[in-house]
Amino acid sequence: MSKNRFAPFRDFLERESSSGILLLGAAALGLLIANSPLADQYFRVLDLSISIPYIGIELTLLKAINYGLMTIFFFVVGLEIKRELSSGHLSQLRRAAAPFFAALGGMAIPALIYLAIAGRDAPEGWAIAVATDIALAVGVLALIGARASDGLKSFLLALAVIDDIGAIIIIALLFSAGAVFSWLIAALGAVVAVWILQRLGVMSTYLYALVGILLWISLYRAGVHPTLAGVVMGLMTPAKPLTDKRYEDVEDGTLTIVEKLQGSFHGFSAFIVVPIFAFANSGIELTSRAISDAISSPIAWGIIAGLALGKPLGIFLASKIAVRARVAELPEGVRNPALIAVGSTAGIGFTVAIFIAKLAFTEPAMQELAIAAVMMGSLVSGLLGVALFRLIRD
Repeated sequence: MSKNRFAPFRDFLERESSSGILLLGAAALGLLIANSPLADQYFRVLDLSISIPYIGIELTLLKAINYGLMTIFFFVVGLEIKRELSSGHLSQLRRAAAPFFAALGGMAIPALIYLAIAGRDAPEGWAIAVATDIALAVGVLALIGARASDGLKSFLLALAVIDDIGAIIIIALLFSAGAVFSWLIAALGAVVAVWILQRLGVMSTYLYALVGILLWISLYRAGVHPTLAGVVMGLMTPAKPLTDKRYEDVEDGTLTIVEKLQGSFHGFSAFIVVPIFAFANSGIELTSRAISDAISSPIAWGIIAGLALGKPLGIFLASKIAVRARVAELPEGVRNPALIAVGSTAGIGFTVAIFIAKLAFTEPAMQELAIAAVMMGSLVSGLLGVALFRLIRD
């Protein structure tokens, strides 16, 4: 009997690196169309109204993408966090310590740099510069090839996962409206229902999907950002080994439910959801006035400096302090230049940074300014990362 073979860690890296290429292409296409004769049709389609009968939810197409499709993206993020905590790089304290402290520094320093530059004008935008885009960061490391060791790739992946946890906490705490208590109770009921189904040994994907949809609706009506439903469902997925002999994990011999679901959903998230999000959210009009406003805006410079300078500085300083304090150890052979190069690569914020920018600012002009800054900061970070990695071995 032939087996379906899984290599969770390798497959994750390969899908993310391939997704990075699609993401860039989709973002470029959105930017191109938004500055072409098709711009009016592009924005008109994104503004189309979608009504969900019986439950009183009405969204534009853009919000349906950002609230609905992105829930699948965050579900995969939740699954990856669960996998890392149960059997990956975050499952052992000493292995998790270095990327943990690096991620904290890589979030704190960019936020402080942003506030130092733009705190008087728009302090609410501080969270935009803390995010790392796993797909594009891993894509850069794939482009680098053998110049980036397996230890560095693992370090970056663990760092990016912890960064995602930070972004999720920020979204949950800062970007949820005044909560409606009755719907919060309904959301809690959905979570309890998942727990009961698991205790009863129920394995129906469709039943869990139905409960997940109810959780999404409850969070939306409660005023909590509904994409958190994806994170909750991902984190609640059991990391128990599968007993089905048709599946095999070629990395450690044990395929868990989390890894199986991740293999099933990651491709859809990486190759469909994220490119659609990039296409729909990167469409900003680059008029001469918009470019002039961006150049003179402390908000734009705060985001760019936070990503391009704050990320590598924060990751480097926090890592070195943790190592010197003997609470963490870096992967074998990782020296200062490589650590700075990884920090620059982590400055590619894109997907989650744009997502937070849409939440932080309500005015379309501010959103477009922030998105343009995220794109520029991510581009600079990516180019710096590539250049530094090439200098390491040349």
